[in-house]
Amino acid sequence: MARRRQCRRQRQRGLTLMEVLIAVTLVGLLMVAISVSLSIGLRAMERANAKLELNRRVVRTQQILEQQIVHLTPTIASCVMLDADMPQQIPFFQGAPLAMRFVSTYSMHEGDRGYPRIIELTAIPGDPRKMPPGVRLIVNELPYQGPLSTGQLCGGLAPDPASGLAVPSFAPVLPRPTSFVLADRLLRVSFRYLALRTPPEAPQWVETWVFPELPEAIGIDMIPLPGENAGVHPLSLVLPVRVDRIPGKKYAD
Repeated sequence: MARRRQCRRQRQRGLTLMEVLIAVTLVGLLMVAISVSLSIGLRAMERANAKLELNRRVVRTQQILEQQIVHLTPTIASCVMLDADMPQQIPFFQGAPLAMRFVSTYSMHEGDRGYPRIIELTAIPGDPRKMPPGVRLIVNELPYQGPLSTGQLCGGLAPDPASGLAVPSFAPVLPRPTSFVLADRLLRVSFRYLALRTPPEAPQWVETWVFPELPEAIGIDMIPLPGENAGVHPLSLVLPVRVDRIPGKKYAD
C-alpha cells in the first residue's frame, strides 16, 4: 500500500521553477542564435545580389557603348555659318573631353534594326541628395533626319585654342526627359580619341577632336567614387571606329 502511494506521488510530480527557467533560457538562446544566423545569411545574400546587379549594369553599359560606336555612320551636317540660306556641309562628329556626338544605326530600343539616331554622350553632376554627388554618364538618342537635323546642333566655326584651326562649334549636350543614365556614382568620366600621324610617328591620343576625318579609335574612361561599389574596378574602353571614309569626299575606287 505504501509503495502504491509512493508511485502515485512520483507520477504526479511536475517540473520545478528552476527547471522551467533553464528550459526557457535555452530555448531563447537557441532562437537568438537562429535569428542571428538568418540575419547574417540575408545580408550576405543582399550583398551578393547587389554585386551581381552592379556587374550586370557594367556589362550592359559596355555593350551599349560598344554597339553604338561599332555602328557609327559617317554623316554630313548642314552647319549654318554666316548665311542661313547657304549652310556649309561639314562632317558630323563632335569629340570633346566630356561630350561626344555622332550618328549611329544602333538604338537602345530598336537595336541595329531601327533608323539612324544622333547619339549624344556627356557627363553631368550626380544626385545632389547623396554626398558626394559624383557624376553620371548619360546618353541621348535623337532622330536623325538628314544633314539639317545634325546641322541644328552646329553653331558655326570657332578657332581651336590648341591648334588655331577653325573647327565646328556645337551646342552643349544637355540632359533631356528621355536621357538614359548609363553609369552613376562616378568620380570621373572622360573621352579621348586616337589620331593617326605621319609615319614613322606613332598614333596619338587627344582629348579634343579637331580633324575632318573620324578618329581611329575612341577611349572612354569611367572611374567610380572611392569606396563606392566595392570590388568594381575602373572601366576603361578602347573601341575602334570601323569607318575610314569621309562623307562627301570622292575616292578613286
